[in-house]
Amino acid sequence: MKPQWLTADWPAPAWVKTCVTTRQLGSSQGPWKGFNLGDHVGDDPVHVAANRAELERELACRPAWLVQTHSTDVVRADPAVLAEADAAWTDQPGVACTVMTADCLPVFFCDHAGTRVAAAHAGWRGLLDGVLENTLKALAVEPSEVLVWFGPAIGPQAFEVGAEVRDAFIQVNPQAASAFAPSDRAGHYLADIYQLARQRLLAAGIPAISGGGQCTVSDPLRYYSYRRDGQTGRMASLIWLSSH
Repeated sequence: MKPQWLTADWPAPAWVKTCVTTRQLGSSQGPWKGFNLGDHVGDDPVHVAANRAELERELACRPAWLVQTHSTDVVRADPAVLAEADAAWTDQPGVACTVMTADCLPVFFCDHAGTRVAAAHAGWRGLLDGVLENTLKALAVEPSEVLVWFGPAIGPQAFEVGAEVRDAFIQVNPQAASAFAPSDRAGHYLADIYQLARQRLLAAGIPAISGGGQCTVSDPLRYYSYRRDGQTGRMASLIWLSSH
């Protein structure tokens, strides 16, 4: 049986390939049960290696894994180097820009011509500090020529944050206030990470934004969620150019 993975539904050229894995099938057991691809979350390394090997077989590309630290660092994707960064870009066919998530927002970028692609890992810290804008800068394409797609992330009914997070976003962009709603807990808010990311990308000049709306927290059969489970696995979001 083949894994039930997602692909981006966006108007990118046919040779721009995408995949977002789910937790279904896979070798991992216990709290990581399923297709865990994170090698830093306490899972048996043998199981993680088996899942990663299956991923490569299924997709026929070379993932460039990252050590993610909620930074705004962007690197050129290189399967031979385990770089510390939270986004990567490439113009090389067969090399997959790869980010791992379990509630944070995975974001794909490509140019209309299908010559360059990128993937970014956007938790609220990276999003606030500019990881999406840095990814756009690294892509070195006019914003009006860029397409973006949002993968599964924590939904606006599940993402509770403190007032300091809301205040930090509003300081950068007053419009961000519309992405927060008061929660049941005093001094806390429900944040819409999709809306916050969309605001930042629109401000950067990218009009073509697709995806969003799938909540990792509320779908335990398909998605890992750190907010829901604490100790858990990671999905991977990959984008690459096939030869054409």
